[in-house]
Amino acid sequence: MSGAIAVVVVSYQSAATLDECLARLRGAHDVVQIRVVDNASDDGSLGIVQRHALADARVRFIANPDNPGFATACNQGARESDAPWLAFVNPDLMVEPDTLARLRDLGLPLGDCLLGVEQVDAQGRPDAAVRRRDHDFAAMLRNPAAGARLALAPDPAQPLQEVPALSGALLLMPRALFDRIGGWDAGYRLHAEDLDLCRRARQAGATVAIANRLAVLHVRGVSSRARPFFVEWHKHRGLWRYFRKFEAPRRGLPVRAAVWCAIRAHALVQVPRLLLRR
Repeated sequence: MSGAIAVVVVSYQSAATLDECLARLRGAHDVVQIRVVDNASDDGSLGIVQRHALADARVRFIANPDNPGFATACNQGARESDAPWLAFVNPDLMVEPDTLARLRDLGLPLGDCLLGVEQVDAQGRPDAAVRRRDHDFAAMLRNPAAGARLALAPDPAQPLQEVPALSGALLLMPRALFDRIGGWDAGYRLHAEDLDLCRRARQAGATVAIANRLAVLHVRGVSSRARPFFVEWHKHRGLWRYFRKFEAPRRGLPVRAAVWCAIRAHALVQVPRLLLRR
């Protein structure tokens, strides 16, 4: 049981990919629990989950009456499981049978760790956002273009590459670490909660790293594309919360005010682009 893995999947309008995602998780090595938390989908997602739950006792679901956000739902799923390893997997992400077990094996010698994997699209193109540095909002004010570039290059020489932050589309960690740092910060509704989790894990002494030789298919979220204004609003709201938690305490009032204005100005600039996409 010491290497057993519980997987938490948060779904919202994810019917297009959820069936295959769950089928792959059910075939994944050492996965003993699958908890699906649905945030009030109306696209048939819940029916898909129910079908998998009837076929496999490891699958259980929570049907939220509304959408409390990704972080809250992740915490709900974690509470409804008890395996010593926790994996958080997006419903548009397709694991291979050995992905999670191999990732856990890399983590076992590390003790406290938060791990991710390479993510590629259907054409095999890697997602640059899986390896990220921390936001430096003061640097963004000095040089917006350079400061906004968070992606880090992969180091092929390192099977396990330490990085400041990972993509939240797939994360694996010991439950003991998850409990010690208080899980996900439910104050985030959408966006930046993965940066927050990684930063708090590092502050607790954990290794945050990506397995460069493990890759999964990431189809990319249809639910986010269907709600562009909602996503942009909460993206910028999440950035402000992240700044207030980790950087604002060491910045003076002029910098804090400038960051507040910059985040809101950037949000407003997105409106014409989003209108053109409709």
